[in-house]
Amino acid sequence: MTSRAPARTDGPDRGRTPVMRDVARLAGVSHQTVSRVLNGHASVSDSTRERVELAIAQLGYRRNVSARALITKRTNTLGVVSVSAQQYGPASTLSAISHAARQAGYFVSVVALDVVDRSSMRAAIDHLMAAAVDGVVVIAPVRAAVEAVAGLPGPVPLVMVEAQDGEQSVPGIDQAGGARAATRHLLELGHSTVVHIRGPLDWFEADARANGWLSELTAARAPVPQVLVGDWSSRSGYEAGRRILEQPHVTAVFAANDQMALGVLHALDEAGRSVPGDISVVGFDDLPESEFFHPPLTTVRQDFAEVGRRCITEIIARIDGTCPSPTGLIDPELIVRSSTAAPR
Repeated sequence: MTSRAPARTDGPDRGRTPVMRDVARLAGVSHQTVSRVLNGHASVSDSTRERVELAIAQLGYRRNVSARALITKRTNTLGVVSVSAQQYGPASTLSAISHAARQAGYFVSVVALDVVDRSSMRAAIDHLMAAAVDGVVVIAPVRAAVEAVAGLPGPVPLVMVEAQDGEQSVPGIDQAGGARAATRHLLELGHSTVVHIRGPLDWFEADARANGWLSELTAARAPVPQVLVGDWSSRSGYEAGRRILEQPHVTAVFAANDQMALGVLHALDEAGRSVPGDISVVGFDDLPESEFFHPPLTTVRQDFAEVGRRCITEIIARIDGTCPSPTGLIDPELIVRSSTAAPR
């Protein structure tokens, strides 16, 4: 049988905002019991919890976050500064962090930056400080963001994701390891070498992937072709693909993300070149659409959910003044599809 909040007439005066005491009176419980329900304590019985929740709904009670923050010195809100959120990697990291924060009982306030410099980063962090966040997470895989954060005053804990080694960084995906796996896959298929289309020069992830590619070629004593530079977009991949078409000896390409790989596929198809018959192509990220490319794309999958969990564990530990267990880099996974094959 479903419990019902008692029909009582001793609620708040008309026009007055209901407070916790009104909820307690209507539900027939103590003020402390209402507080336990609001804070998710397991010590409250299901029937009591339901009675309190019905009273909250009936009164339209809204928790006074400011008053609670004065007592606990916490708002249970995390600030996130995200750069280049239109890119799949940062956008997926932001989504994973937001989900992990909610699972941990935190709300998230996001500031997205189109331009990263010291003044914009300071303005973003000042905005979050004014909102009384408990901690700040910066999704900043670019050098400019790290340089902008360096030396800023730190009234609350701050961590950076996919940035670089340092006391503020959180271990993320093994980007170099993923690039080595992609390059090794192509070499093991029998390709004599692999052309690499890297990401922008100021991105740490692009550096790591390029370094992984170079390390694998060097370890295999394979020739090292000239690196082509893109900007993560399909357009830049297409333009790199056109340049690759000028090199008839190329049989394998590793693009630093799936969007650039898509541009390469289009350039090769436009020129009548077969993938993987003439040239094998590997990407990085495993976009949801990658298995529906023509042909389906071999790529490297990143565990963004684990990145989010680790990041939230780290920032909460810093907020609490404790140290989380040390963790290493997260291993990515090579997903082999039909865009790669042995050379003819």
